[in-house]
Amino acid sequence: MRFDVLTLFPELFAPFMASGVTRRAYESKQVEVVFWNPRDFAQGNYKRVDDRPFGGGPGMVMMAEPLAACLDAALAERGAQVPVVLFSPIGEALRHEAVEKWSASEGAVLICGRYEGIDQRFIDARVTHQISLGDFVLSGGEIAAMALLDAVARLQPGVLGDEASHVQDSFNPALDGLLDCPHYTRPEQWNGQGVPAPLLSGHHAQIERWRRDQRLAITAARRPDLIDAARAAGRLGKADEAALKKKL
Repeated sequence: MRFDVLTLFPELFAPFMASGVTRRAYESKQVEVVFWNPRDFAQGNYKRVDDRPFGGGPGMVMMAEPLAACLDAALAERGAQVPVVLFSPIGEALRHEAVEKWSASEGAVLICGRYEGIDQRFIDARVTHQISLGDFVLSGGEIAAMALLDAVARLQPGVLGDEASHVQDSFNPALDGLLDCPHYTRPEQWNGQGVPAPLLSGHHAQIERWRRDQRLAITAARRPDLIDAARAAGRLGKADEAALKKKL
């Protein structure tokens, strides 16, 4: 798959793409990332990409023309129309289901906004999807783009050391959309705290039941909406419901 990233600061991505386990996806081109700088498509000696907002107010607004020319170049090189994604507070919150869809797609064009925003005429004419990471504002879309790229890259075959690693992630359908359970490693005693006994039992069914109960308890406490969704989908059994009642 290929992601074309329109950004004024492509240099921000270099350490991100060269670090950690997901670098394998970029090095192998399983996830190809191509950068485009709107400033390269701006007119005049100063290559301006922003201007003051009509109606007044603080800050600057990214101009439609350089973005449109930059997007045209990216799409022309790809030779096909693909989704054009803008990271925006009004976008749909990025969730696991969406990440799975993107990870199985041919990719997209990711637009990283800056300043006070982007000329709405460009958004109306060219953007097909808007995505939000949550109810807060970043100084630009680059961090959001990295978040999507990382989430997609780690789902590609061979990227994680253990193919089953992402199956145990929070929100994964394999865990019925629940949050993950706590994890422990050596030493068995640390700062006077031990490891829960079921994890040391060597009894596979007991371990799995403990982990399931922990997922249920944590999800009920932190994200009860996920419990409601799992119950509505018929994913909770009698043992699950009994575990939830014990925690009430």
